[in-house]
Order: sequence, then structure tokens, then C-alpha cells
Amino acid sequence: MKIALINENSQAAKNAQIYEILKEEAEKAGHTVDNYGMYSADDDVQLTYVKNGLLASILLSSGAADFVVTGCGTGQGAMLACNSFPNVLCGHVTNPLDAYLFGQVNDGNCIAMPFAQNFGWGAEINLRDTFAKLFSEPFGGGYPKERREPEQRNKKILDEVKLVTHKPIMEILKTIDQQFLKETISGKHFAELFYANCKNDEIAEYLKSL
Repeated sequence: MKIALINENSQAAKNAQIYEILKEEAEKAGHTVDNYGMYSADDDVQLTYVKNGLLASILLSSGAADFVVTGCGTGQGAMLACNSFPNVLCGHVTNPLDAYLFGQVNDGNCIAMPFAQNFGWGAEINLRDTFAKLFSEPFGGGYPKERREPEQRNKKILDEVKLVTHKPIMEILKTIDQQFLKETISGKHFAELFYANCKNDEIAEYLKSL
């Protein structure tokens, strides 16, 4: 699984710390991590949590990433923004139990974490344990295990509902404020990471045209 890390501007200074721990725990489970920034608070491109939602949708819709880790001060804004876009099922994850249950019960493809709220002494321990628990088992295994079938059935229903309630990603890319879109995909390493992994030529060609 290819995991993308996205940090928004208010918590950009913590990117290196989050990336290091996420990469270590993800690689233990056989996954890889691409760091889409922000890399520091002084980056030329400033990503808000709304831009992070759009970016997460682009990465997941195009196949450039299979899973996204993002967040903001509380994680709430990032979660709301991510779930506003198609092909993103984002949960608000604050600790290892949240992470495990989200992966097993909800089988989503994105988490939003609080990188300011309660992010103090021992924060790195919670980060490590949360990522370790998130990737400890294949997603969708169910919890408790005897609830696996109805939980999987509900997840499929939710996926079908989202297909009806969300516009296709290409329609969004073409109608959303184009300057907003350009800023979203102008990160320092976006082009080298995205185009090497994108599996959707239509999305790639449109973004290149900008």
C-alpha cells in the first residue's frame, strides 16, 4: 500500500517528526510513504485543511496513493474537508484504539489526526502506537470478528451512497476555482511524487495543463 502524508500550514513544523514515525511503522507492515508536505511553516505553497481535502481526493482518485494520513490542529477540519470530496472515506483518529477500529470496522482510506490538540509531552509515543495499530492487520477485518459481514455490507452501502452524493473528480477539477486547484498541486515535491505514481491519465493530463 502506498501511503501519502499531507500536513496543513498550521502544523507544518511537525511534518518531519510525523513523517519519520509514519514511515518507520508503515514500512514494518510492508507499506511505503510519500511525503507531500508541507515541510515547514515557511514553504512557498501554503496548504490549508480544505486544500488537503482536495489533494487527498486527487491522490486517491488517481491511484497515486492508496491511503492518506493528514490532519490539522484538531483533526476535525481536515476530516470534514476530506469527506467533502469524492473517493475519500476519512476518519478522525486520535489514538491507537481509534486507528484500529477505523481500519477494521470502517475500512476507510484516509485518517485526519490532531497535531496540536493534546499534542504535547509523549506525543511521539501516541503517534507511533497509533500508526502501529492502524497497520497491524489488513483493513476490513471487522470488530468484533463476528460482526465482520454486516460491517463489510454497510461499508459497501456507504461506498454506493457516496457515488450518488459526490460529483466525479474530473467534474470537480474542471469547475472548482482554478487558482485554488493550482495552489493545491504546487507543493515542492508534488510533481515528482504524483506523476510517477498516478494511474489515471485523464487526471494527470488535466493537472499538467494547469
